[in-house]
Parts: sequence; C-alpha cells; structure tokens
Amino acid sequence: MKIALPAEDKSLDANINQSFGRTPYILLYNTITKESEFLDNSAVVMQGGAGIRVAQVVADNGIKALITLQCGENAEKVLNNAEVLVYKAIPGTVRQNINKFVLEELNLLNEFHEGFHGHEE
Repeated sequence: MKIALPAEDKSLDANINQSFGRTPYILLYNTITKESEFLDNSAVVMQGGAGIRVAQVVADNGIKALITLQCGENAEKVLNNAEVLVYKAIPGTVRQNINKFVLEELNLLNEFHEGFHGHEE
C-alpha cells in the first residue's frame, strides 16, 4: 500500500511535521516494497491553499493513506474525493509512524481544522 507522511527532513528518522500543508517534504512510502520517495513541497510558500495543493499531489501519486498530525477541512475534501484515508499520527519520527501504521495501531483522524488561509500557524 502506498502511504504519505509530512516530514521535517528527507529521512525516515526525521520527525513527522506538525503541518500537512506547510511541511517541507512529503514522504511517499510503499509498505509492500518498502521503497520511499521524498517530494519537496513547493506549496510551503503559498499564501493560502497549501493543504489543498499537497492533498492533490498525494492523490495524484496513488496514495491510499495519509498519516498526519493535523489536516485542514479543504485538504480533507480533496483526500476524501480521492479515497485517501487520513490517519492520526503520533508525535515522533516518520519511521515510528510507518511502523505503527503497519501494525494497525493508528486511528483515523476525526478532527479537521478550518485551515489557516494565509495566517500564521
């Protein structure tokens, strides 16, 4: 299964980023082959709509699950339309979250914020 996670650096040992839309990197990870690819997040400098842009990148890459600490309502709509499940990350590294996901120890994210729309987080 292909999953995505917001990462603070291009490493499986990097911390999961607090923000989905403003994360510096998105990790695309295949839980079957264990292949990983880090994408630079060009939306990080956008005034607004960063979460929507990153959600579309996730959807366009055939991702089936997103693991994140938080997610905005508009990004969630894009993900939902693409049938991407959104899981609540645990504070820690990308690797720790992948392991928890594989062990089915993460819950679906059930609270989505309104988004920051160009405001400071």
